[in-house]
Amino acid sequence: MRRSLRASSRPLLIAGAAAAVVVACGVAPAQAVSATPQKAPLFNGSVYAVAYRGSVVYVGGSFTSVGWRGRTYERQRLAAFDGASGALLNWSPEADATVRALAVSGASVYVGGEFHRISGVRRDALARIGATSGAVGPFSHTVVGAPYALATGNGRLYVAGSFTSVDGAVRRNLAAFSLSGGLDRGWRANADDSVHALAVAGARVYAGGAFHKINGVDRTLRIAALSPTSGTVVSAFRPTAPAQVNALATDANGVYAATGGRGGKVFAYSGDGGVRWRRTFDGDTVALATLNGIVYVGGHFDRACRTNHNGGQGACTDGGVRRVKLAAIDNRGGLTRWAPQANGVIGVRALAVDRHRSRIVAGGDFTSINGRIRKRLAFFA
Repeated sequence: MRRSLRASSRPLLIAGAAAAVVVACGVAPAQAVSATPQKAPLFNGSVYAVAYRGSVVYVGGSFTSVGWRGRTYERQRLAAFDGASGALLNWSPEADATVRALAVSGASVYVGGEFHRISGVRRDALARIGATSGAVGPFSHTVVGAPYALATGNGRLYVAGSFTSVDGAVRRNLAAFSLSGGLDRGWRANADDSVHALAVAGARVYAGGAFHKINGVDRTLRIAALSPTSGTVVSAFRPTAPAQVNALATDANGVYAATGGRGGKVFAYSGDGGVRWRRTFDGDTVALATLNGIVYVGGHFDRACRTNHNGGQGACTDGGVRRVKLAAIDNRGGLTRWAPQANGVIGVRALAVDRHRSRIVAGGDFTSINGRIRKRLAFFA
């Protein structure tokens, strides 16, 4: 039997020449948020996506129930909670399969994943849901494949993943829609393999993934910048990424990419794609977020390497600093002292920030942080 919980607050309408490579080995003093996790609901399955809208956090994944204050509430792969108190809200649309991506714009929450229905309404892999009501909106498309990432900007919803067509039109792993609902037939970016990450910054849409080329253009190996209006490749951005890009983030200094491969790395790129710094870990880096000049990282790793050298299975060959599934890096590539420790093998899958209140939320497959029970969601302030 489903139990409903009265919302403790309503969501608020609050509309993120090559430089020398820096290898920062020391631990810098900067720290933006506490490493102690605050109270949060307990999820019975994986959390793949998190997104802020004002003080409200929206969560998507494979879970089917959420625990709060000793009671269990049905939540079918979508939920929302108050970011300040951790209280579960009564926003409860139901997805019939895994939700992998979320994006927020205005009064809408955009949802992407493997589902075919939301709250009983036919929605194929993409949906728009009322941010306060939870009602399914008239945003309806046929996607052959699955979205992995969503981003909004420039009056559009950008979609990335592993798909071949949208509404019968060829769209290879990338597509754009007007926020009012229609497929943007003028935005024609096509990637030759899956796209796992998106970030919008001004006149650029950054894409990262497993692809080798976008629109057939060389020098778009696993990461590229695209025009927000046409999807053409921005030739002035010429980066390199040594392995699949799992996540992207931006700030005033440039763009950041989290990669897998032998171990994992975080790259900081300048506007022309030059590497400002890179940081190496002993496992994949999967999630990124930026806040107040700090780059927060989540993934499968247990240590941050002291140098950029690692060996078999990603092990740090020159020693490492303990950072278990979560870490933070300053704007020169140095580790900060922020070091909460998450358990599990997969660890952290998603990060999001509330820039107005300097808060950060992490989602994934962990069940504890610093030895405290935090089932698949943790909140830091």
